[in-house]
Amino acid sequence: MFKKAYKIASKFTHPLIIGIRFFDGTMDSGIGTFVILNDEGWLMTAGHMMHPSILAVQHKKEIERYRAEQDKINQNSTLSMGQKKNQLKKLVSNKKWIEQYALWIGTQKTMIEKQHVYVEQDIAFIKIDPKYVANLKDFPAIKAPTDDDIGASVCKLGFPFHPVNATFDEEKKQFVIPANLFPIPRFPIDGMYTRNLKTGRSKDDTYDILYLETSTPGLKGQSGGPIYDTDGNIMAIQSRNMTIPLGFKGRVENNGKWVEENQFMNVGLGVHGKMIVKFLDELGIKYNRAEG
Repeated sequence: MFKKAYKIASKFTHPLIIGIRFFDGTMDSGIGTFVILNDEGWLMTAGHMMHPSILAVQHKKEIERYRAEQDKINQNSTLSMGQKKNQLKKLVSNKKWIEQYALWIGTQKTMIEKQHVYVEQDIAFIKIDPKYVANLKDFPAIKAPTDDDIGASVCKLGFPFHPVNATFDEEKKQFVIPANLFPIPRFPIDGMYTRNLKTGRSKDDTYDILYLETSTPGLKGQSGGPIYDTDGNIMAIQSRNMTIPLGFKGRVENNGKWVEENQFMNVGLGVHGKMIVKFLDELGIKYNRAEG
């Protein structure tokens, strides 16, 4: 059913890799998904994928203040070594300040020229140097689905099941990703467009926060990836999952004892196509619009 659509979506769906080094020297890295929108270098992903980049800017200022206070104490010639140690101990730091941050767009480590992150709606639009997409010619068509589309078959695409395990070269002060990481295979998972979900209004009261619900959950690594129909048109961008209690318990035997467990259903939530086209139009970002 999605064989043709998968081939279409694969052309504009790529891995988004993030590397983080914290103030205490520990590392974190992860993978999500992004969609290439046009030949001007505009990309689309889930807003939470860009949260580390926002925190990194904030943490940089806090780290600079902390080190300035350290220098001030160390350079104070009126203090004894013991007094300096006591004052340095009183300085407050955060082990999880983000000290270094890196972003790979596919296989390319790149800088972000512009970004618009809608935190409440969990969608982000990023601009990179167009040279990174110069060889691409196939871009997605965005569909703003209506209630008539509920019940349609949809598919999610992204990059689950692949830990990044990035390291940090202390001498060169740069992240290193495993040489055998690429290529990362895409993984599709199908489902059905089940409902629309409004979760409130934005704080500035300019838009409803609207999600498209799917009968299957997204997988870790698919955040920011497309939810597309059988024609390959993007109807939503995978955001997160929701666990719904079914209102009954199931009995299972565990080590010879029967226990009851609450039963749940996991569904996926994607940023609705109506919201995607709204933001793209407001930002003046070029994109293809699917009809119907």
